[in-house]
Amino acid sequence: MDRTAGQKRTSGAFLYPSIEPFDRRMVDVGDGHRVYVEQSGNPEGPAVVVCHGGPGGGSSPAMRRLFDPEHYRIVLFDQRGCGLSKPHACVTANTTQHLINDMELIRELLGIDGWIVFGGSWGATLALLYAQSHPSRVEALVLRGVFLAQQSELDWFYGGGAGQFFPDLWRQFLRPIPTEEQHDLIAAYNRHLFSGDHATEARYARSWAMWENALATVDFDGLVGEAPADYARAFARLENHYFTHRCFIEEGQILRERHRIEHIPATIVQGRMDMICPPISAWRLAEGWAKARLHMVPAAGHALSEAGISAGLVAAMNRLRD
Repeated sequence: MDRTAGQKRTSGAFLYPSIEPFDRRMVDVGDGHRVYVEQSGNPEGPAVVVCHGGPGGGSSPAMRRLFDPEHYRIVLFDQRGCGLSKPHACVTANTTQHLINDMELIRELLGIDGWIVFGGSWGATLALLYAQSHPSRVEALVLRGVFLAQQSELDWFYGGGAGQFFPDLWRQFLRPIPTEEQHDLIAAYNRHLFSGDHATEARYARSWAMWENALATVDFDGLVGEAPADYARAFARLENHYFTHRCFIEEGQILRERHRIEHIPATIVQGRMDMICPPISAWRLAEGWAKARLHMVPAAGHALSEAGISAGLVAAMNRLRD
């Protein structure tokens, strides 16, 4: 059956119509983890794998809409511990290297020789680290809201830098933490997110998620919706776990090892007003990389859902298609 009949190509300014996967499966990746994987679009087309953000954010059906389904074979997966992957919110045997290995297992299982690697925020981090580990398997990189997993980036977001622009929300983020512990909020939240009491973990997880979600878009209106408890708990526990361990990489590793991937064409779509992942990281990544194209989107923040960001990503994928 032709799943894409009647769908029109876009100019890059609009998302593609929603499509359903032609393949869904749970993949045993070892260590007690089972990872959700889906495929949609053209089974015979060039493959693109999507690395979602967080860590712990999970994939979304909306991500499929960035790719021309008549052309691309779209692979989405939920990283260990989040989304539909099991066990939920689990940080055991959950490191960056585990995720890189999972991507290779998925690629081999699906019989894909090489693919385009697409990722935003933490997903951009994972995409870059995967490419540096397996450069021969990556045909192109498409990245959004670059996060290089450096201490300066964590200090910006959890040390008060971003809080200077959102003092009201920063105070809310601080409120659950005793004053004497506020010098290291990642460590302070860690103690509560891994307390062993589910209700306590969910309460602190919602506070953690609120801080990030509120800063994701430039048109924040002062209203912060409360994330569902199960989603927030997985998101906050995994993100905090990775940040506690500096994402399991050495400081400056991504930039230091960039020479391993400089032969790969890359497009970077970055919101000029991104408060979560400030543009300096995207700038540093692209500077001197001859095959990298950096597109700064004016009046745009961090979120994939922002019109300028999604349009830039659709246009990038359409350039690769055409």
